[in-house]
Amino acid sequence: MIFSFSVFAAGQKAAAAKTTPDPTAEIKSTFERLLEGIRQSDADKVMSVYENSPRTLFFNNNGTVTIGWQTMLENRKSLYEKTKNVTLEVSGVRIEMLGPSAAYLTAKWKQSQEFDGKPENASGRMTLIFRKIGKQWKIVHAHTSPDAPAANR
Repeated sequence: MIFSFSVFAAGQKAAAAKTTPDPTAEIKSTFERLLEGIRQSDADKVMSVYENSPRTLFFNNNGTVTIGWQTMLENRKSLYEKTKNVTLEVSGVRIEMLGPSAAYLTAKWKQSQEFDGKPENASGRMTLIFRKIGKQWKIVHAHTSPDAPAANR
């Protein structure tokens, strides 16, 4: 997986990299936990990376909108009960710091799984908005867009 980020001016980047810790390291770790949870169909692990707030906003890959952490947890639990054998590939990961406590991540994804006993394949793009809440980076907004949305999902 390739991560890129832009924090320093070009001339300062090499020198600063030796003395400054990677500001995206914690975001990368949070993102990896999200991917692991999706691959395991583990709703609790997936939702652990999101801000637990009624304002957390999800633009779903089927064109719908879900507002609120609790609602999304319930949705994921019901979907993950029917989901097995998930494979998820992510490429083109890019993290942009918007300040010391805000960042966004963009990536392409390709996923296959069995849903309700039937094979599914999908691919698309995602944007995740992160905010540092206390000492942890949490996702406060997720937007996924499939390349070819399935009419039945």
